[in-house]
Amino acid sequence: MPAHFEIHVSDVARARAFYGGLFGWSFTPMPGGEEVEYHLIEGPDFGPRTGLTGGMMRRMGPAHEAGSPVRGCTMTFEVADCDDRYAWALAHGGSEALPPQDFPGIGRCAYVEDGEGNIVGMVTPPQGANQE
Repeated sequence: MPAHFEIHVSDVARARAFYGGLFGWSFTPMPGGEEVEYHLIEGPDFGPRTGLTGGMMRRMGPAHEAGSPVRGCTMTFEVADCDDRYAWALAHGGSEALPPQDFPGIGRCAYVEDGEGNIVGMVTPPQGANQE
């Protein structure tokens, strides 16, 4: 089970606005993390109370070129409406990595570049998948 993820960015303020708007996340500067501009991330479905925590920090080197191959891991987060969040991302500084499409048994998925050299995924599970 994942315990922590980090997002490395060149422009912390821009990335906070992007991810805050896309997923409803909030950010708190980490005490002692001022030098690298480290922010703890909390969201509706994760944070210290769930066992999965996140952080965002200033990138220590140059960002990846837009459209370059994925380096590191790709984070995918569940959203209520993949198409809506994908459109929001494109309208707010993101760019297309993989447009929304259906994957049988998984749901509707999409990937966007966040404008900081990272790719983030979104998935809306098939209707009724979480119902018993």
